[in-house]
Amino acid sequence: MDTSMDFTLGLSQGVAWPWPIAVYLFFAGISGGALTIALALRFYLGQVENTAFLKAATLLSFVTISLGMLCLVLDLTNPLFFWRILVFYNLNSVMSIGVIALSVYIPLVAVVALLALEKELMAIPQLKFLAPIIAKLKGFRRPMEALALVLALSVCAYTGFLISALIRFPLINTSVLPALFIASGLSAGGASAKMLAVWLFKEPLHSGEMKILHGAEWPIMFAEAMFIFMIATALLTGNAGGQFAFAAFHEGVWASVFWIGVVGIGFAAPLLLNFATGKHFSHSAKAFYMSGMCAVVGMMCLRLFILLAGQNYAI
Repeated sequence: MDTSMDFTLGLSQGVAWPWPIAVYLFFAGISGGALTIALALRFYLGQVENTAFLKAATLLSFVTISLGMLCLVLDLTNPLFFWRILVFYNLNSVMSIGVIALSVYIPLVAVVALLALEKELMAIPQLKFLAPIIAKLKGFRRPMEALALVLALSVCAYTGFLISALIRFPLINTSVLPALFIASGLSAGGASAKMLAVWLFKEPLHSGEMKILHGAEWPIMFAEAMFIFMIATALLTGNAGGQFAFAAFHEGVWASVFWIGVVGIGFAAPLLLNFATGKHFSHSAKAFYMSGMCAVVGMMCLRLFILLAGQNYAI
């Protein structure tokens, strides 16, 4: 019986990895990045309480990875047979290894979110039945959070490893891609969780935790920019196939996506907002939300550029 799954059709025709995969990469990056930052900060500061940022990050992580998996399923030729990828594994395949990791990661994120949102959930009378379940899970909370941290970081990296295996596409087939996807996931995931923490869970803009997160933005953004520079330089100075793929950075619609979406909105706009508002940047609600949205839009543009421009410049 043929148990293989065809990802080449579905919502898009004729492209091996169409736009729903880019959306999945986006959601997976947000999920892994937000949870990585929240749990790393929790362990670093030795937090025991459920902070607003932890609540926001766990909720966001679960919702985005669920939406990402929906994109994957919809992109299958036969979406109703998605269960096959959960049953038939090939440990020599990056995709199968990723499916195994996601099969553990998704329920684990749900449990971590359940514990973080205990107060909010118990305030809903219809959910009181969860109280004994939460009480039992608390005894395993630290080990589960440690495993969730490892898997969250792995999810960010996995999305890069998954598509970097496409050897015909020099822009994609690079060992730097997983590192780039980790950095961009941390940047956009952290920004998204911060906005949700302030908006939904009423975290003060100038709290101690938010100051730490604001300070971490710039090193992460710098690392992301350096990884992009490394990829572009490797293509420009590489063989004929690499130089052909470098054209994606300076010609056609994908060059516009890169320079306007990734560089302009993703990098330049937050920097300009920071300089425009000066020392009051972290206290300005408008600048805070605008900067966060720029990071998210920039990440989405980066995923689209890498995946679709990379496939358009094949060798």
